[in-house]
Amino acid sequence: MTDELKRADIHTIQRILPHRYPFLLVDKVEEIDGTTSAVGYKNVTMNEPHFQGHFPGSPIMPGVTIVEAMAQTAGVMIGVALDQLDTDMLIYFMSIDNCKFRRKVIPGDVVRMDVKTVRGKPGGKIWKFSGVATVDGEMAAEAEFMAMLDLPKGDG
Repeated sequence: MTDELKRADIHTIQRILPHRYPFLLVDKVEEIDGTTSAVGYKNVTMNEPHFQGHFPGSPIMPGVTIVEAMAQTAGVMIGVALDQLDTDMLIYFMSIDNCKFRRKVIPGDVVRMDVKTVRGKPGGKIWKFSGVATVDGEMAAEAEFMAMLDLPKGDG
């Protein structure tokens, strides 16, 4: 892997993931170490649509979107490592385990998502990851999650 592919800005992320506003939940991914680990970032802003209905007047990022942001970070890691830019790669949730929420995530926070591959290898369809989301070094959420990788025909 070249040095330039060890990180993914928003343009690269959009070349890997099919998600778009309002469901694209990762702004950049850095420290991509092949299919082993990566660090993603989400800048939380007040204008996100879930804040209109999730505790109006006291906006809190829904926990499920934090887990989804960790999963998207893992998806970008796999997409970069397996050279899946500009393909129709999809990754589907299969399970979420040992999920815990430890602090509120509010507008103005920057969520750091550290994801690691627990099980999975290039050519395999089923992958398991662990993720920890932090804000200012304080744990906001953690989870293990499994996903099925659906590569375009002829890839993998």
